[in-house]
Amino acid sequence: MKVLVIVPAYNEALNIEKTVKDLQENAKEFDYVIINDCSKDNTKEVCENNKYNIISLPINYGLTSGIQIGMKYAYENNYDVVIQFDGDGQHNAKYIRNLVKEIEDKNADIVIGSRFVKNKKPKSIRMLGSNIIQLAIKLVTGKTIKDPTSGMRAYNKKAIEQFVINSSLTPEPDTLVYMMKRKMKIKETRS
Repeated sequence: MKVLVIVPAYNEALNIEKTVKDLQENAKEFDYVIINDCSKDNTKEVCENNKYNIISLPINYGLTSGIQIGMKYAYENNYDVVIQFDGDGQHNAKYIRNLVKEIEDKNADIVIGSRFVKNKKPKSIRMLGSNIIQLAIKLVTGKTIKDPTSGMRAYNKKAIEQFVINSSLTPEPDTLVYMMKRKMKIKETRS
C-alpha cells in the first residue's frame, strides 16, 4: 500500500524536526508531506534547510485547508492511505503501522489513533468537552468514539476521495459523523 503522512504545521519551528525525525525513524517506509500553513515563525526555513517534503501556503488558511490540500496531493499522487499526523510532536510515529494495518485488513475506512482505547480519560475541562462530543456522536450515530478529537487518523481511498469532492469536510468530529452516515466504518486503535 502506498501511504502518505500529512503533517499540518503552523508555527512548529521548535517541533517539526523532532516530528520528522520520529517519522523517518519509526515510519520510514511511508512518504510524508508537511503542509506549512504560512507560519509566522521559521517553520518554512527549517523544513527547506533540512530538505523536507513541504508545501507552503501563501496565507494562513487554517487546519482544514491544510488537510484538504494534503488530501488533494494524496489523491493526485494515487496514495492508498493518508495519515493525519499533527506537527507538534504529540503523536508517536511507531503507531502509524497499526492504523495502516486496520485499513489494509479492510477493518475500517477511517482509523483513529486513540489515546483512550486502553487508558481512561483524565478528568479535566478539556476532557469534559471531549466527553460531550463523544456523547453527541453516540446520540447521532449510535457509535462510541472514545477519542473524537485525536489529531492522528488514517483514511482509505474512499475517505480521501470524499475530502477531494467535498471541500466542506474538516479534520474534526463532525466529519466522522458525515463519514459514518455514508456507511464508512470507523475504528479506534491505540496511539
